[in-house]
Amino acid sequence: MQIKIFSGKCFKLNVENLYYFYAMVTAHKSIELFGKPLFTWITAKTPIGDGLPLPSEACFAYIRDGSNQTVLGPNQVRIQKGQSILSLCGKTVGQMIAKQEEGHIDTIVVHFHRDLLLKIYDNSPPPFWKELDTPVTQYIVQVAATELVKNYFDTITPLFYNKAAVSEDLLILKLKEIILLLLQTERSYQIIQIMRSLFSERTFSFKEVIDANICHPRSIEELAQLTNHSLSSFKREFKKIYNATPAVYILDKRAEKVAELLKLSDESISSIGYHCGFTSPSHLSRVFKNKYGVTPKEFRLSLSD
Repeated sequence: MQIKIFSGKCFKLNVENLYYFYAMVTAHKSIELFGKPLFTWITAKTPIGDGLPLPSEACFAYIRDGSNQTVLGPNQVRIQKGQSILSLCGKTVGQMIAKQEEGHIDTIVVHFHRDLLLKIYDNSPPPFWKELDTPVTQYIVQVAATELVKNYFDTITPLFYNKAAVSEDLLILKLKEIILLLLQTERSYQIIQIMRSLFSERTFSFKEVIDANICHPRSIEELAQLTNHSLSSFKREFKKIYNATPAVYILDKRAEKVAELLKLSDESISSIGYHCGFTSPSHLSRVFKNKYGVTPKEFRLSLSD
């Protein structure tokens, strides 16, 4: 076990950012297991340059205290005491937290390294685990921490001050404990999907990944990454399968989904559009009218007629 001041493997800082980082971060401690960071405790003033130096692997962050701000962006993460964030990319969490306006953050992060997880479970998945049925579509999830999660992190805090009491066996037990807590959560399908993905051996096809992400606000670059393609090869493969460009096909399918929901749901048109991946009512109206010749409002009125 080691406690370090800096352990981010994929975080790069120039001299100016390094000075700014140490000026804003008041405490940064890390506990390692088998040479990799397992727990990181960071207390800092925000904003912080390019982001908090967290490894790129999946992580679970518990916010012990925060400025009660919402970080703008598609994920709308709330930096608030008692909230928790599960993500397939720790680097993304670090960047989002650091983007707060003037404020503060006190968080403990658990890191999930796939090779380390397989090692402690002897290459077998943990109890309560099931293989994924569909691709993961939400890569960062925020929920209010349960009492069990709060109690868990209350037991982690003393480890940073009692080096003599920390052993590999203890750290393995604590890692397995949080994994079981998250795998047994009943409140979030997205959390279960992310946790299952950490041990998943299933490979989804190009078409399965695209179809699962149609109604999510993904960029073409993100979709290319999700399908393990370069941007140019992604566009070629997409054209081959769908006989259309990604932008044209995705907008067309989103409009079809909106039309389907307008027939089945009493939700507001703006809410339906948001759930189908449209970023604004005006964008939805323009795309929908191009496809159906009427606006979503006119389409819904025609159904009632």
